[in-house]
Amino acid sequence: MTRVVVPVRYPLTDHSKRTLTEAVRIADERDAALTILHVNLYHQGRHVSRAALKRAVETEVGRVEHARYVVREGFLVEETILEEVAAEEADVVVIGHKQVGRWRQMLQKLTSNPDIDGYLREKLDAEVVTVGKA
Repeated sequence: MTRVVVPVRYPLTDHSKRTLTEAVRIADERDAALTILHVNLYHQGRHVSRAALKRAVETEVGRVEHARYVVREGFLVEETILEEVAAEEADVVVIGHKQVGRWRQMLQKLTSNPDIDGYLREKLDAEVVTVGKA
């Protein structure tokens, strides 16, 4: 089964809602399993539960078939997302345009290649779908 991963913020921002809606559409279109991911940052001290994330998502888009709700702890959102994408062996990653910029900054510190889409395809073997502004 195809696997789609979508990172979102909690509470859901307008941008996260657009990204989530696109991920649900892609998962439905491809009859894929969908992992909805939120990262609790250690240094912020806020901890979102999986149940709260699920309620927020279902309030926004309704019940999602084949959905898995994941809350991870981390210091860096981008790194934690990449770890989850790799662990899930995701086929598709749906991210917002803001996340692309953050990943690009992180990767520029690690590598001289600013092509985030190419880097992710090469390293994770995943299609990257970027959701822009409304």
